[in-house]
Amino acid sequence: MRRSPAVSGSFYPERKEDLIRMLEWSFKRAGIEGIPRSVSGNRRIRGMISPHAGYVYSGPTAAAGYNELSRDGKPEIFFIIGPNHTGIGGRASIPLYEEWETPLGLVNVDLELSRRLSKEVSGIRLENSPHAMEHSIEVQLPFIQAIFGDIKIVPMIILDQDEGFSRSIGDAIWRIVKESSIDAVVIASSDMTHYEPDDIARKKDEIALKEIIEMDSEGLFNVIYEYGISMCGPGPVTVAIEFSKLCGVKKGELIRYMTSGDMTGERGSVVGYASVIFRAE
Repeated sequence: MRRSPAVSGSFYPERKEDLIRMLEWSFKRAGIEGIPRSVSGNRRIRGMISPHAGYVYSGPTAAAGYNELSRDGKPEIFFIIGPNHTGIGGRASIPLYEEWETPLGLVNVDLELSRRLSKEVSGIRLENSPHAMEHSIEVQLPFIQAIFGDIKIVPMIILDQDEGFSRSIGDAIWRIVKESSIDAVVIASSDMTHYEPDDIARKKDEIALKEIIEMDSEGLFNVIYEYGISMCGPGPVTVAIEFSKLCGVKKGELIRYMTSGDMTGERGSVVGYASVIFRAE
């Protein structure tokens, strides 16, 4: 089975040539001269947070994070964890597509690892329907394809944004990776504060990012509730934090933060975007 693009032509261009130009634009707006190529090396980045809005808004922020990943070497497998925006499906959903299609070509899904992960954590369902129109995984793929070429992924979306549940997923990914001696990275797809004035969004996101950089998932959930921070992916972020901590990472690194207002000039109601990496010492 193949998953066809759902948001090409809206979140990013549907023609390959136009998409490549948009990716090049994203990297150049992040101060990087064109699409980077992956290099060989001793990989240290275990987790990453990347935004998932339309590229015209969040593309430069995502590009900054993916540039760091390109310089770290190519992982064997990309676990891409996003929030479930549609409300369809179980607490967490992994699809049984063999391939994901984007304008840049086909991406292979590791169904063996997908099935293993679903057995490790109660509440993860193997189901396609929640992914049919979900964008949080899809918008990450062209960046990864453009940099790394042929890749394998395990895609998951989380509906139940619960800290304990998300930590259990991060633990399970770490166990599977360790038992199989696989070089993996966990990419958490998340935007930050939604539809607040720019100054308020920045203050709230600074509070959340402090907890993320300290790799304190409990603290992250606490400040989300205390300050009403409307980031859409605390669950996926917690998965990346937990996995990275088990891999020996001590602290996150904020690579880039912007709001949609930086791109549009409209400051009255913005969405925040951050790229964060979790790099082992």
